[in-house]
Amino acid sequence: MVKLKQAAAALAVVGIASPAWGAGFINGGFEDGTTNGWTIGGGYRAPYYNNTYSPVMTPALFLPGGAAYNASIANGHSAVIGTGYVDPNVGGVIGTTVYSGNHSLRVEDTTAGGYASVATQEVQNYTDANIYFAWKAVLLGAHNDYDAATMIITLTDKTTSTELIRREYNAASGGGGVDPRFSIYNNNFYTPDWQIEQLPINASLQGHDFVLSVLAADCEPTAHWGYVYLDGFGAVTPPVGGVPVPGGLALLGIGALGLGFARRKA
Repeated sequence: MVKLKQAAAALAVVGIASPAWGAGFINGGFEDGTTNGWTIGGGYRAPYYNNTYSPVMTPALFLPGGAAYNASIANGHSAVIGTGYVDPNVGGVIGTTVYSGNHSLRVEDTTAGGYASVATQEVQNYTDANIYFAWKAVLLGAHNDYDAATMIITLTDKTTSTELIRREYNAASGGGGVDPRFSIYNNNFYTPDWQIEQLPINASLQGHDFVLSVLAADCEPTAHWGYVYLDGFGAVTPPVGGVPVPGGLALLGIGALGLGFARRKA
């Protein structure tokens, strides 16, 4: 079977010659070993005066120009990893840290400190049939849903300012901020299976601009880590091995709330 990122690259080449297709993804699988095509952000989630508790935390805060953006954190915390990479906190129980091909991106580092990191990419005038991407996460449990280690993934239709996919989870004590796709190991909430997100591009979405943003943050008091692995941002059906998320749920944009397990403070 042709690998997701290899096929995406081939389609990107064809797309250049075919005016019927819109703009494709740039380095969606990180196969050149860099973050070319992506905007990488980061900053301090803590101390408290930065006002980045979970309810008000957004990717924009940590991107260039955002109130919490810090260039040294943005440049030093997220990293492209290879197939030989072993997660330092949960080890082999998380399975592979690269979904397809030879590389993936780890958003935020694997230690504590009160930081948050973001990776984002926009695709314009998009006309392929689907958008796919894959993710895994590790969130060290502690605190409540207001200040626990947190991840937020959004896929937004920029043309209409509509959020189409949202996956928001936190590592609050007791597990109220996650759902059954997460397991627990040494107090880390982690996803043993790759989570495959799909957005079908129906007629009402054809030719629109879309933005994928992935945010991962340590806890607010700084002592507990949170990070996300991202791979396979492309237009091609992923290879077998992940856990697909139905497109109907994605279009509802319900994220963790879809299974009724997440709890949020008003």
